[in-house]
Amino acid sequence: MAKKINIFQIDAFANQPFAGNPAGVTFGEDLDKNEMQLIAKEMNLAETAFLSKSDKADYHLRWFTPTVEVELCGHATIASLHFLNENNFIKDEQEISFETLSGTLKCRFENGKYFMQIPVYSMEEFKGCKEEILDCLGIDRHDVDDKIPFVLAGNKYLYINIESLKALHSLKPDFKALNHINNTKKEFEAAAIYTLETVDKDNFAHSRFFAPFYGIDEDPVTGSMNGPLVQALIKAGHIKDNGEWLNYSFEQGDVLGRKGRVGVRYNSGQKDLYISGNAVTIFKAEMAF
Repeated sequence: MAKKINIFQIDAFANQPFAGNPAGVTFGEDLDKNEMQLIAKEMNLAETAFLSKSDKADYHLRWFTPTVEVELCGHATIASLHFLNENNFIKDEQEISFETLSGTLKCRFENGKYFMQIPVYSMEEFKGCKEEILDCLGIDRHDVDDKIPFVLAGNKYLYINIESLKALHSLKPDFKALNHINNTKKEFEAAAIYTLETVDKDNFAHSRFFAPFYGIDEDPVTGSMNGPLVQALIKAGHIKDNGEWLNYSFEQGDVLGRKGRVGVRYNSGQKDLYISGNAVTIFKAEMAF
């Protein structure tokens, strides 16, 4: 007998359709890992999220790209919270937790916005060869300030500062070459290129995220990158950390025509990091297989 699931496609970090980052979300209680991977491949989105029962948290949450299972995905978690809200499993001002490959993550729904806890990673100055990375990304040397370090996060995301929004939007990376570096040197797994020049004056930084190693050449709006971005900005000297709560809003996705905005709250003293955003359901469907 064929299995049937109800699956949603949801735009996360957006307050209108066809913006932000789309994710698939469904209940995966009766699905094995191979079926989840096939569904994610069929959806052909950056990530598809699968919710199920958990003995350690309110829900067990897994994320799959079209090719692999990943340890953390911000936009698909925001989409999962929206999915639970639309199906009346959570209410306004309710806190819930997810058991994930990155540990138990605390989340909440408040005043129409979704909040997700992100792991706090170590940050160090990148000591590898910068020149070949700049070549792969198509970054002109004149657009990079040598005084600002490349920052490597504990999740293997490499953060690189670029001088202007124009330079950032004009990048045309060689994804094949970038993936070759990822696979051979294994120094980093994804590249986050950011500038302090923004589209909206109330935001602090604008970024693009390239992850061919994960089967995603460019991700529209990336929660797992924007959260630790605040730590990378501190490490690079852009932000002063006073040990109290820091609140910022970051931009991503505009160059792809999928404007996304990510709220970030960070407290180094408490080692707490949260991302937040809105979400919009695009369609609801039944999948049979």
